[in-house]
Amino acid sequence: MHDVIARATAWLAEDPDPETRDELAGLIEAEALAELADRFSGTLQFGTAGLRGELGAGPMRMNRSVVIRAAAGLAAYLHKSGQAGGVVVIGYDARHKSEDFARDTAAVMTGAGFRAAVLPRPLPTPVLAYAIRHLGAVAGVEVTASHNPPRDNGYKVYLGDGSQIVPPADSGIAAEIDAIAALKDVRRPPAGWHVLDDAVLDAYLARTDAVLAPDSPRTARTVYTAMHGVGKDVLLAAFARAGFPEPVLVAEQAEPDPDFPTVAFPNPEEPGAMDLAFAAARASAPDLIIANDPDADRCAVAVPDGGDWRMLRGDEVGSLLAAHLVRRGARGTFAESIVSSSLLGRIAEKAGLPYEETLTGFKWIARVDGLRYGYEEALGYCVDPEGVRDKDGITAALLITELASELKEEGRTLLDLLDDLAVEHGLHATDQLSVRVQDLSVIADAMRRLREQPPTSLAGLAVTRAEDLTQGTDRLPPTDGLRYTLDGARVVVRPSGTEPKLKCYLEVVVPVADHSGLPAARAEADDLLAAIKRDLSAAAGI
Repeated sequence: MHDVIARATAWLAEDPDPETRDELAGLIEAEALAELADRFSGTLQFGTAGLRGELGAGPMRMNRSVVIRAAAGLAAYLHKSGQAGGVVVIGYDARHKSEDFARDTAAVMTGAGFRAAVLPRPLPTPVLAYAIRHLGAVAGVEVTASHNPPRDNGYKVYLGDGSQIVPPADSGIAAEIDAIAALKDVRRPPAGWHVLDDAVLDAYLARTDAVLAPDSPRTARTVYTAMHGVGKDVLLAAFARAGFPEPVLVAEQAEPDPDFPTVAFPNPEEPGAMDLAFAAARASAPDLIIANDPDADRCAVAVPDGGDWRMLRGDEVGSLLAAHLVRRGARGTFAESIVSSSLLGRIAEKAGLPYEETLTGFKWIARVDGLRYGYEEALGYCVDPEGVRDKDGITAALLITELASELKEEGRTLLDLLDDLAVEHGLHATDQLSVRVQDLSVIADAMRRLREQPPTSLAGLAVTRAEDLTQGTDRLPPTDGLRYTLDGARVVVRPSGTEPKLKCYLEVVVPVADHSGLPAARAEADDLLAAIKRDLSAAAGI
């Protein structure tokens, strides 16, 4: 008992934030031992996703003390990498404490001899990713928890190539963070960094024009939701520059609000998150709905279907954008993560384009040699890798709206093109079994169970190959995941890198002779996916 009180008291003595100081002092005074033990059971681990966690006092929460240490560790790592004195550009979203964390990072970088440049206000993550390369920075930091719940915040680190960190940079930075003894040793001058003006944003917006064909139609009408995040102003400016009809805004979700009052989770994929957008679309009858997540690096698309609206899966949008780029004569490598639909590989192969599979996350996709287009099923699309070497929900929205406009001119829709792709390459149907847990040991137990007793068949389909990805493959570095190849199907199981979830990604491929065979193929695919989900749940014990 005294040990945790002593550690909390020592932390309190150097906490620079009056808010978390009051919170922690209250817990110490109340001798809230279970809560203190939770907050002082270790430290938030810095990894390839940077940091992400719940706001609050203590080393297991996101707070100014943790962020100052992270910034100081990054500064030390950059020094040792020969980057001393370079520019570090810092962006932030509109979550609770984001601006404070950005300012602390700027102070630490300035104190460490770097030229810190802070974006002028809360802006989309892709603007930060663009600014790193545009300004020739040695690193970038984005303060965001993307689509996590309101109580969370995070800290995402990019190196000078404009891509998020991958091993061994993550462990190198983590070691430098661990080496910081006391916060008083970290120099934080009260000024000296540069707050950027809108020139960087203007340059990003000028770049967005490059994703569209010069003479393409711009007629598709959209409803747009920013999901209480920072996407609205930048997306509206990009659409106005492009000459698209002005999107109809979902007014209740248009302005930044760190409490995300209209959604349980500010993620377009979560049940209910798109309800207000669907209501707006029923009222205004647009051609499609566009949604960004709160930091606008993801893009969701919904379309009219059978008298109402439905969300397209990330794999469907990924395939549509690929087909659009192929039709426009794009050259270069098409890439995706191993959990995304294999349809992209078929599209690339038929077009004679190189194709690569990577581990999950844009930190890997963005590093593919000669990348022209990359996507992953979690609504992330990189359509302009020379400008933004990361997923970008603004440029993806422009490109899908251009495609919808072209199809509209032909009297067709996005669903018609999806049908064509299914007939041409086979119906690739995907689904996900995602289990959110309170207790992380549930995930570890499920992974252990699958490793010790791998399924030999799922939904009556024989497992022809079972791979434990912790060993790596000839094409992939090691990761905590399992991949099962079946006759006409594929399953990947992995713990989420950013949330307390076990994620299972399912795909079935059903051959289709012609358009008349599509309804039967869809019914067969639905049945197979449901059966795989049921059998996999049983095998994993979840």
